[in-house]
Amino acid sequence: QVHLVESGGGLVQAGGSLRLSCTASGRTFSTYVMGWFRQAPGKERVFVATINRSGGTTHYADSVKGRFTISRDNAKNTVYLQMNSLKPEDTAVYYCAADRLVVSSERYEYDYWGQGTQVTVSS
Repeated sequence: QVHLVESGGGLVQAGGSLRLSCTASGRTFSTYVMGWFRQAPGKERVFVATINRSGGTTHYADSVKGRFTISRDNAKNTVYLQMNSLKPEDTAVYYCAADRLVVSSERYEYDYWGQGTQVTVSS
């Protein structure tokens, strides 16, 4: 069992930056693939980024490629999402998730989810 807690969301102007953090409980954080997803009002939850266990492999949704960076610190049981050049369409609740098996962009592959943190980008 992994308990995930996101933080770092807030209100930012377009073009600004935010860094989200997700801290996991337990001593097995390094055994999980970690991902970030987001859900805008009235829309489905969609993939944003994922990172493998060591942090050496990352994948991004096309919509955030070049603007967002996922990273992890296994010593701190934390995964980060650095978001730069934010746009109003990035407004959503952002969720981190843990996957026991594979690096994936598919929501159903992830076993544990945080409660989400709101990101609002004003124009």
